[in-house]
Amino acid sequence: ITDLAREYFELPQEIKVTTYDGRAFLAACDKKYDVIMVDAYQDITIPFQMSSVEFFTLVKEHLNEGGVMVVNMNMRSESSDGINNCLADTISSVFGNVVTIDVAHSTNRELFASDSDSFLDRLSANTDALPQEDLRNMMRIVKTGLEPYKAGDHILTDDKAPVELLGMKVIDDIIQDELVYYKQAFKEKGIKGLLE
Repeated sequence: ITDLAREYFELPQEIKVTTYDGRAFLAACDKKYDVIMVDAYQDITIPFQMSSVEFFTLVKEHLNEGGVMVVNMNMRSESSDGINNCLADTISSVFGNVVTIDVAHSTNRELFASDSDSFLDRLSANTDALPQEDLRNMMRIVKTGLEPYKAGDHILTDDKAPVELLGMKVIDDIIQDELVYYKQAFKEKGIKGLLE
């Protein structure tokens, strides 16, 4: 991921990137950061230890004042008790401000969380200051599409974070949606319609 960021997103060589288990790294480190990015999905799920109140509290403790946590969630679901809403509810129980945006043409949803009331203003200012036009334009699209997250009460903890089951529920929903298409094709054209 770091190599891709350097090659395609012009991440400067002088910016140090540590690739390590996020929770273990934060537990062993006393540094604070302006931005912490969490992108821990593995196929259809996220490690339970990186989806809990305890983990997101640890992230918050390692952010500078006004810092922002960005989470890439790749199993978008419309279900109110789906994995992304459970993660967003959990994050909202730790951070005062949470916004999300669905990534066009993908199943990803990006989440931004901060305790700063002005972090979106800083995002706009920093976006306008980007020297790379393509990146600046992409970030303006992101800024325009951000929506405040309305938190529910699906809170994941170290003692209860059934992320594998939540991920499987999303897969089940996708399969059910696909079955509707195939059932209709079979109804209209029979077995030939399925084969086409």
